[in-house]
Amino acid sequence: MIRQEEISLTIDSQKEEFSLKASFLERDELKNIPVIDSFATIITGIRRCGKSTLLLQYLKQQKGNIIYFNFDDIRLAEFETSDFIRFHNEIKSRKANTIVLDEVQIIEKWEIYVHQLLREGYKVFVTGSNASLLSRELGTHLTGRHIAMELFPFSYSEYVKYTKTAYSEKSLLEYFDLGGMPEYVKNKQIIILQNLLDNILMRDIVVRHNIKDTVSLRSLSVYLLSNVGNLVSANKLVGMFGIKSSTTILDYMSYLADSYIIDFVPKFSYSLKSQARNPKKVYSIDIGLIKAASISFTEDIGQRFENLIYLHLRRKNKEIYYYQDKGECDFLVVEKGKVISAVQVCYKITNENFEREYNGLLQAMKAFDLKIGTIVTLNSQDIFEKDGLTINLVPAHIYLTK
Repeated sequence: MIRQEEISLTIDSQKEEFSLKASFLERDELKNIPVIDSFATIITGIRRCGKSTLLLQYLKQQKGNIIYFNFDDIRLAEFETSDFIRFHNEIKSRKANTIVLDEVQIIEKWEIYVHQLLREGYKVFVTGSNASLLSRELGTHLTGRHIAMELFPFSYSEYVKYTKTAYSEKSLLEYFDLGGMPEYVKNKQIIILQNLLDNILMRDIVVRHNIKDTVSLRSLSVYLLSNVGNLVSANKLVGMFGIKSSTTILDYMSYLADSYIIDFVPKFSYSLKSQARNPKKVYSIDIGLIKAASISFTEDIGQRFENLIYLHLRRKNKEIYYYQDKGECDFLVVEKGKVISAVQVCYKITNENFEREYNGLLQAMKAFDLKIGTIVTLNSQDIFEKDGLTINLVPAHIYLTK
């Protein structure tokens, strides 16, 4: 329980903090924030990727009396469900009409309160850094009353805009080294990313899921971040890091994905059982996090480059798969049950790897009746046409602007 005065003082203090965020880079997603009357707008993404900054930039363009309330605040450590009554008193006394609830998933039954706000005619914006927790609770009391979007760390285009550089191989390599977490791009201190990773592991996973073996969880997360672009299987990881159950490994992997640290890409198949049975490729939600945690940073440039291209695709598409049959293709993008594009990734095209990359992409194109395919490289550019099919070699600094 928390006193009314404490809630009031916290609102005042956070208002000043919130207002300072507006001067940061205007995000590309600003124009895509979904806002519909009587619907809650939900923005999810990894911690510190700029969700509250994005909202402030949007709300500064709107009219209204706004209350911002971040539940991830030590002063609110004792906040309980019943304290929403006191918070509501503050909303009324301050004559607010727009409410921003930041990291609200920390509080039980938050979705019931949001539903009440909507019934009373308030505009409601919610941010959160746990995909599963938010989606599960939204599916109970807010079904049909919310509209959601995801926010990611800086894209390459946003990096170029923030650093005031040009689209080039040079800026691409800088972005490839730093990644897109705003604070790290600004300060370039690796401890920022290391602290962020520790914070997510401890607060969003260990505490929330009551995990006793924190060493094994940390070891698994480092292993996965050190193996981006590779196939992983819970069964094959049994026995590593002292974890003796594939169920426990699957749980840990799910928690890491829910917290937006990593993503898993399944093998393409029209059979859901086949998708579940086959190993998945693992990717980080940010290139910088790989450097902050990886134990093999100097040896995996090709896999990290593949991760970079994956993130570009992930920002634009929900369904992404890898293809593996007679040949291999890194990414298939699926929309409404139909494969719409195939993308191969190769950091450096050489005489030794060209045929493999080209043929793998070509087989995927033929399998799904695609006329155009893409191979993304660091700096190679070319066009190959054969039998009515076109394969484009595209430098990453061009591809990532599309």
